[in-house]
Amino acid sequence: MSAPPRPATAAHAPSLPIAQVLLCGAAIVMLSMGIRHGFGLWLLPITEAQGWTREHFSWALAVQNLSWGVFGIFAGMLADRFGAFKVLVLGALLYALGLVGMALSTTPLMFALTTGVLIGAAQAGTTFAVIYGVIGRQVPAERRSWAMGVAAAAGSFGQFLLVPVEGFLILSFGWQEALLILAAAVLLIAPLAWGLREPGFAAGQTQPVREQSIWQALREASAYRSFQLLMAGYFVCGFQVVFIGVHLPSYLKDHNLEPHVASTALALIGLFNVLGTYAAGVLGQRLAKRKILAFIYLARSLAITLFLLAPLTPWSVYLFAAVMGVLWLSTVPPTNALVAQIFGVAHLSMLGGFVFFSHQIGSFLGVWLGGLLHDQTGSYDIVWALAVGLGLVAAALNWPINEQPIQRGPQRVKVAA
Repeated sequence: MSAPPRPATAAHAPSLPIAQVLLCGAAIVMLSMGIRHGFGLWLLPITEAQGWTREHFSWALAVQNLSWGVFGIFAGMLADRFGAFKVLVLGALLYALGLVGMALSTTPLMFALTTGVLIGAAQAGTTFAVIYGVIGRQVPAERRSWAMGVAAAAGSFGQFLLVPVEGFLILSFGWQEALLILAAAVLLIAPLAWGLREPGFAAGQTQPVREQSIWQALREASAYRSFQLLMAGYFVCGFQVVFIGVHLPSYLKDHNLEPHVASTALALIGLFNVLGTYAAGVLGQRLAKRKILAFIYLARSLAITLFLLAPLTPWSVYLFAAVMGVLWLSTVPPTNALVAQIFGVAHLSMLGGFVFFSHQIGSFLGVWLGGLLHDQTGSYDIVWALAVGLGLVAAALNWPINEQPIQRGPQRVKVAA
């Protein structure tokens, strides 16, 4: 069992109702992540319409994941310093612009800049790092892992809800028009962000005084071995889920399965991940989070291996999707709860952004290598094998993580962030 979390060194006492934080935060994550999880449905329509290769599309999504990771660090810093509200509104605007650019781009370079850089920056400002910062500050430590599980489950429900909607929009209106409709829908994040407007960050109020500056917190975490192990494990998470999420539809088509099998599989991943992420959040209040993470990575490797060995049928795909769904984003609540438990919540969005940056480097490689190696070899076999091997490595890396709150010397002086 892990040690109980240390009381948070909050900059100000929680002041937003927990129900409001969870409702608005979950709705934002559901919308942002739900749209993003359906991007694999555009791979074939866009490449066929534009005459591009799968590598062109994969490269843009790889850039998107890397952009998300890089901008996530700065989005976390800004959210910790000025509050989540302003970051979320900016993120919503960038998301809409990126989706419009995705629809109207006529060259691979423009596609990479809009679909990649713009949407990646938008996701950094509208997903977990920013939302979890609010949860960390506004939800008591004894309920924090559960609350993070609720938010992650909402992102999964967004996949279950929106992926079929995106498929319907493509079939009914065309791939370009579908993206323009989503660009309008994503602007709903801005009014939802009003519910996460924390009084301690309101204009005219004194900014919080924290135990550490940003750079002190960053130096402390980067030198801490358990933080390094957590980042390395999260790299594998990104590699696995983004490779599968983007390339599974094409893999199934290569094996002559109908398109609806892929969209159903992605929806099932989202549905079962609602259960998986919520369960991970609840279990994180009772069990060692490092053991939960090690089990998830080990189970992913086993599930992928059995999927590749079994005869490929619609029902084997659906079973694989259900199992992977339980394991999909279930790494998110224990990973972020560990960061809060070890380092406190004052710089949670920033430190969570650094951990997520590692995740996004893995995502970059997973989606890009999927397209590159498929174009070179004609199959996804090498990348599937990498996904299995890396899962075993991640399980071993998470097992020795020290979950105890870090002990800081009495000589530290409180400084303004």
